[in-house]
Amino acid sequence: MVLVEDAQYPGFCRVIWNDHMKEMTDLPVVDRSTLMAAVCKVESIVRAVMQPEKINLASLGNMTPHLHWHVIPRYADDAHFPSPVWAEAQRQPSPATLAQRQALLGALRSAISEQF
Repeated sequence: MVLVEDAQYPGFCRVIWNDHMKEMTDLPVVDRSTLMAAVCKVESIVRAVMQPEKINLASLGNMTPHLHWHVIPRYADDAHFPSPVWAEAQRQPSPATLAQRQALLGALRSAISEQF
């Protein structure tokens, strides 16, 4: 699990499968279950600590064909809401609000490290 350094999206995480795999269906069923359990655990932790309005889960990786999942906390006042984070920005989030969310990252790191 990697906590992504993204100033617009504090709490953005990636859950990465360590062995080189390109697609979910390349994994044996038991490993798929293990990976998805990790994604769900990270989502639960992000929800508990960051208190987002929504979580976006995505497995993209077109440029990096290595199996990983994005866990992105979303808020009605974030730069892109309700669009995906890779769409055109809708607004500039409040620096104070972003600072409040950044302040939660220590607690998020601790909560994740307790589980993994």
